[in-house]
Amino acid sequence: MIVHDVDFTAGAGQAPRLARWPAARRLAERLPRPVRFIFVGCTGLAVDLSLFTAIVAYAHHPLGVRLITLTIATFVTWRLNRAFTFARSHRPAHDEAMRYAAVTALAQGTSYVVFAVLVLTAFAWLPQAALMSGAFVGAFVSYNGHRLFAFAPRRAAGDVASAGSQRA
Repeated sequence: MIVHDVDFTAGAGQAPRLARWPAARRLAERLPRPVRFIFVGCTGLAVDLSLFTAIVAYAHHPLGVRLITLTIATFVTWRLNRAFTFARSHRPAHDEAMRYAAVTALAQGTSYVVFAVLVLTAFAWLPQAALMSGAFVGAFVSYNGHRLFAFAPRRAAGDVASAGSQRA
């Protein structure tokens, strides 16, 4: 499986950012997609957990703090998944971003609900454990949603017609 360069921040005449890191590109191409997804997810989780732990020490509202850190971690994972995990979908960037946002809203919503229930009950004394539990549940929703919907390759018109005739 080949990881394609996609960098929405590269200006005209600039090389895509992943192309500037050939060792990272070669490593990413050799790893199976689920491993890349786990790596990206762990990176996002590290960002989320680190920021959460730092902020919650000063702002004692873990539910509000988690909304902030979850948003930041989501942006980080979107960029990394786009660069390392999923091949190009051949959809317009806006369409793909909206699909990513829909799947992420469902996955992060699931993660947040699990977090909120646990932080208000069993893990009130250790909100980081509630965060980890929610992230674990949300990861299952996220991977499958991104794989099957957000970054799914765009089907050509002929593919849609043949898929419909195969179901009948």
